[in-house]
Amino acid sequence: MLDIKLLQDDKKSVEAALLKRVDKKNLDLNSIIRLDKERRAILTKKEALQAKRNEASKTKPDKETVEVMKALGSEIKNLDKELTEIEAEYNSRLAALPNIPANDVVAGGKKNNKILDSFAEQPKFDFKPKDHVELATNLELIDYKRSAKMSGSGFWTYIGNGALLEWALLNYFIDYHRNHSEYEFMIPPYLLNQESAFISGHLPKFKEDLYWTEEEKICLNATSEMMLGNFHAGEILAKDELPKKYYAFSTCFRRESGAYRTEERGMIRGHQFNKIEMFHLTVPEDSWTSFDELVKYAQELVEGLDLHYNTVQLAAGDTGTAMAKTIDLEVWIPSMNTYKEVSSISNALDYQARRGNIRFKDKDSKNQFVHTLNASGLATSRIFPAILEQNQQSDGSVKVPKKLQQYMGGLKVLMQK
Repeated sequence: MLDIKLLQDDKKSVEAALLKRVDKKNLDLNSIIRLDKERRAILTKKEALQAKRNEASKTKPDKETVEVMKALGSEIKNLDKELTEIEAEYNSRLAALPNIPANDVVAGGKKNNKILDSFAEQPKFDFKPKDHVELATNLELIDYKRSAKMSGSGFWTYIGNGALLEWALLNYFIDYHRNHSEYEFMIPPYLLNQESAFISGHLPKFKEDLYWTEEEKICLNATSEMMLGNFHAGEILAKDELPKKYYAFSTCFRRESGAYRTEERGMIRGHQFNKIEMFHLTVPEDSWTSFDELVKYAQELVEGLDLHYNTVQLAAGDTGTAMAKTIDLEVWIPSMNTYKEVSSISNALDYQARRGNIRFKDKDSKNQFVHTLNASGLATSRIFPAILEQNQQSDGSVKVPKKLQQYMGGLKVLMQK
């Protein structure tokens, strides 16, 4: 959520920045500023009437005083009703505004994303390569058919060496983070309430992308970022506690509504996948240092698997609503002749912290909002296909990355049984 004071004091700059990611016809800052003025005027009037009523209550309760008290009570009640209506609209409009893009984030949508760097070369094959679905099926790593029978399309079951490979990836990610002692490991709940989904920035815009229970109105997490961003909600942290650095394991659930591209089958776009998430809470002045660290760590994880990928800075229109800046790591999927995101590294600045009221005491003992950052470290559902497709051999086997062999009992090659 944006600071209303910023809108009031520097509306032109805020509007210019938001127009990098929002159509002008959908941006109306004047109405938000107007609603804030209206609610403040009502609050002032209400406080004056309450003070008048309190003063009247100190006098002897004669008939005239009682009538005055009743009239004041009735007027205050009407103001409360008016205030509730205005605040609901004000909060809704303010909450709908996305974060202000960082200065170096360019305007526009996905076509304006910029490749910053590439690692390794695209693999070349002197044979007709297979896609990951065929490889996983032939090598008996994943069972798609029985999973569709049980749960529908967009789900899969890891079997045999496939389950071992998935677990090896997670162990590799976890061990990497364990080597950075300042990070604390977490396994959070998989269900969260509506307030938590709002704080993380998934509500109201992305409600339809989440799985919701009917009666309890709680949702399955789409990423551990949702949980980690709420872990300190409503707290005031000591400055010397910061930065707080976490990494968490969770299974993630997403509806992935909308049309799929025909080639986005198998594991490329599913409803359930596993991920390790990194999360920072920091003081504002260290925010971008934290961002650089998260980019570096995510890159090192992909590079440890010897996979070809690009580092891409997203344009404003392709950046998540709550984020000021995002860098994606996109791994090469040969069968699709394209790249797919395996990690998003994002800085929300104080946007999420304002929603969650997460603060710290500065050197003057004043309460300030922390900055929150997150990064996949990593998601497995596209790393797994990339390993199969980039490391496949002419005989249909797949080489296991060296970093993972220790977690698979020394297995170096996945072969048909």
